[in-house]
Amino acid sequence: MYGWLLYVFAMIILQLTAFLAVAAVLVILAWIGWTMATTPPPEPIDFEAPTTSGTDEAMAKPASEGETSQSKKES
Repeated sequence: MYGWLLYVFAMIILQLTAFLAVAAVLVILAWIGWTMATTPPPEPIDFEAPTTSGTDEAMAKPASEGETSQSKKES
């Protein structure tokens, strides 16, 4: 059908096709812009330190392991 219309009404069909292609691209860009404008921003990431510090636990663990290995050597 499109081929026949292009053969019979070449200039009008080409102009209509170009117009519809540009209109479709503009509609998609408008939709993306509307979505970006109306979407709320994400929640900020909270970088607060946890209540128990991981370094305290890591430092306490080798000390306790060292004590147990020394107590095993003594006995």
